[in-house]
Amino acid sequence: MKQGKKYKAAAEKIEVGKFYSLEEAVPILKQMEKAKFDETVLLSANLGVDPRHADQQVRGTVVLPHGTGKKVRVLVISRGEKEKEAAEAGADFVGADEYIPKLREGWVDVDVIIATPDLMGEVGKLGKTLGPKGLMPNPKSGTVTFDVAKAVRDVKAGKIEYRVDKGSNIHVPVGKMSFDAEKLLENIKVLVTELLRVKPSSAKGRYLKSLTLSPTMGPSIKLDTQQVINAVK
Repeated sequence: MKQGKKYKAAAEKIEVGKFYSLEEAVPILKQMEKAKFDETVLLSANLGVDPRHADQQVRGTVVLPHGTGKKVRVLVISRGEKEKEAAEAGADFVGADEYIPKLREGWVDVDVIIATPDLMGEVGKLGKTLGPKGLMPNPKSGTVTFDVAKAVRDVKAGKIEYRVDKGSNIHVPVGKMSFDAEKLLENIKVLVTELLRVKPSSAKGRYLKSLTLSPTMGPSIKLDTQQVINAVK
């Protein structure tokens, strides 16, 4: 892949082979020349787990104190009184009779779908449409609930879902390049604290094997994993 001048200039700020503390890495990230859009900042972690085993699946949700900087479009599939609650909480789209057929036809112009448990029989039939896009409501992520107002507010406030992939990696947005350094640091520390909290008891050896920080279009900064662990304790 041919790398542009901006990428190369950003890469020159990173010392080859060095592992940075959070306090060193975030300012370097902030010094990188910006793209023409507000890039997402991604924290990637490689975990010492085997995701093939059910008891080593690392998955959950966490509310980042400063959100991700992305406007999240929320659909709540509900009927009756719950529609009103969802709308008042700030949901962008609300309803079942209107939106279930739209979803069936392939419309997925949303970022998060929340559904009340009584409607999961109907929503479950949309698995082929919603599953591949990661939009299927799930009790574990808090998106199957009767408390739709709280679910909407949590998502809008910066609640994100994380999930280990087949390569034992987790990639999570922790903000935008436009965020000030303090907000990025706080979001990263909250996420790392959460990943440490959900360490499977069956995981052997080193759990947090590596951490990197990167903008959408830029190079990765390798973090000193032990320093990051110490910083959040």
